[in-house]
Amino acid sequence: MALPERVRIVEVGPRDGLQNEKAVVPAATKVELVDRLSAAGLPAVEAGAFVSPKWVPQMADTAEVLAAIARRPGVSYPVLVPNEKGLDAAIASGVAEVAVFGAASESFSRKNINCSIDESIERFRPVAARALERGMKVRGYVSCVLGCPYEGDVPAAKVAEVAERLLQLGCYEVSLGDTIGVGTPMRARAMIETVAARVPITRLAAHYHDTYGQALANILASLEAGIAVVDSSVAGLGGCPYAKGATGNVATEDVLYMLHGMGVETGVDLDAVAATGTWISRSLGRENLSKVGRALEARTA
Repeated sequence: MALPERVRIVEVGPRDGLQNEKAVVPAATKVELVDRLSAAGLPAVEAGAFVSPKWVPQMADTAEVLAAIARRPGVSYPVLVPNEKGLDAAIASGVAEVAVFGAASESFSRKNINCSIDESIERFRPVAARALERGMKVRGYVSCVLGCPYEGDVPAAKVAEVAERLLQLGCYEVSLGDTIGVGTPMRARAMIETVAARVPITRLAAHYHDTYGQALANILASLEAGIAVVDSSVAGLGGCPYAKGATGNVATEDVLYMLHGMGVETGVDLDAVAATGTWISRSLGRENLSKVGRALEARTA
């Protein structure tokens, strides 16, 4: 199958990327990160999460961040909301898009959000209904689509079932996440084809972690299967507190370099994103996990 002419990049660094940083990242740094990413042309930048500060202390200042960012026309700033309390906070902050986060693995669901898959769907039902009533967009995430740290392989049929249920709640798009990065291209494509039998391919997004170095290959396989939306994280920020050894999301810089090299349009300035990746990595005192980012930095040094 031919590649899509254009791919929409959903930048998840400020939320999925930063949420596992052990040292508290100042709100001002988060605001600058979001603003730099939106200025680079990214059409969607996850700005935070209204979750319990007890469980995810890094996201405790999401309301402060949302109040300070320079919201650009045409850019979406979704936030994660696990329940109605989170939705209330999102509404108070003037959020236009929220995301709910489910799993294709029962064990992961219980470890991650302390309930079964069925219970999670019921928990999301009033959240989605209220958000849609207010004219907000709702995005769905399915984690562990290619493997679970507790159960091993996850049946593609289960991924399809959860994705379809999120679509039925009113999610305009469902992001399929390889949370622990164990997927390989043929498995990724087979999973997507199974899901696409129940959810239109135009309503699906790919979200890969790069634990085993397979993320770019998996993205290419996903594009060949018809996916045209990719989640990524500047400088490869991220990880998973419930998946030992899982590294960050695929780096936005690496995805952009690959797509632009194949003639696929994104509308995103690679150099600006790479400069942001260098800056945030230094700000956090951590290694820049983007190979493209490091290469561009070395070339311009």
